[in-house]
Amino acid sequence: MHNPDLPNIVLLGTGGTIAATADSATILADYSVTQGVDSLLTAVPEIASLANIRCRQVFNVESHAITNSMLLKLAARVNKELADSAVDGVVVTHGTDTLEETAYFLNLTVKSSKPVVIVGAMRPGSALSADGPLNLYNAVLLAGRPQAAGHGVLVMLNDKVGAARFISKASTSQVDAFRSYDQGHIGQVHNGRVHIFQTPAPLHTTGTDFNVAGVKSLPWVDIIYDHQNAGAHLYEASIHAGARGIVIAATGNGSLSPQVRKGIKMAARGKVLCVRSSRVGSGVVSSSASDSKLGLISSNSLNPQKARILLMLALGNTSDREKIQSYFDRC
Repeated sequence: MHNPDLPNIVLLGTGGTIAATADSATILADYSVTQGVDSLLTAVPEIASLANIRCRQVFNVESHAITNSMLLKLAARVNKELADSAVDGVVVTHGTDTLEETAYFLNLTVKSSKPVVIVGAMRPGSALSADGPLNLYNAVLLAGRPQAAGHGVLVMLNDKVGAARFISKASTSQVDAFRSYDQGHIGQVHNGRVHIFQTPAPLHTTGTDFNVAGVKSLPWVDIIYDHQNAGAHLYEASIHAGARGIVIAATGNGSLSPQVRKGIKMAARGKVLCVRSSRVGSGVVSSSASDSKLGLISSNSLNPQKARILLMLALGNTSDREKIQSYFDRC
């Protein structure tokens, strides 16, 4: 029954651990996606007191199976729902393995200031102390609150509110798996109340140049990991395969091993743009005097997987290195 005093929230399902079950309550791995978004909602009847909910299943997979075409489909659906004046916010259920990538993609491509909250779980719904039900409850609570608007896409896990630009998965299996080491979480849900402490400064949603309405595909971008005794052969393979961009998960502050520099020169000859990110997991990759000479872009504080998301979108707009560097400096 529709309650005119409650916010109207659209719940979009994509799958992941939050929609998974296992054969035993003590199994926390080797589970399968078995539940649709309607089942998740039924399992948490208390949500009915928070909002009027409309459910839609966009797809239902583990997040490591998500493709670029799925990202585009999800962004189109979120934008469609938010364009409805009767909708106050959107919650997306998602697997945690690549949640940060989808969240950042939506952070750059959603064209609304209404709340968009991505939620997942580290334990399947069949597990003892499953975290999904409370995470989902808190996500709907957050999406229905006016103070959640205007901060870009938010991530709701373990009572903490993260900004899509900053938050990343930092543990394979701990319930408190998502961290933002340098910037911190931007808020929390405590005892049924939403607390927002700060607003992310980088451009997001309506402030970006990225509009994927009608876009059918994204430029191919690879990530190549740097390490001791690295070779240039992966760069050759990527270029030959048709990549338009390469993100380097470099060492330290974006430092490059000798053979990788050869790979970068090959990429430049093939008009493939390369970004220096870092495999470290936190910190800013500062610009270097050699960037211009090598045709490189520094990733700012974006880790490799998020740098890939931004580079794909940037290459969809331009191939100008300076313009793309400005995206990395501001988004």
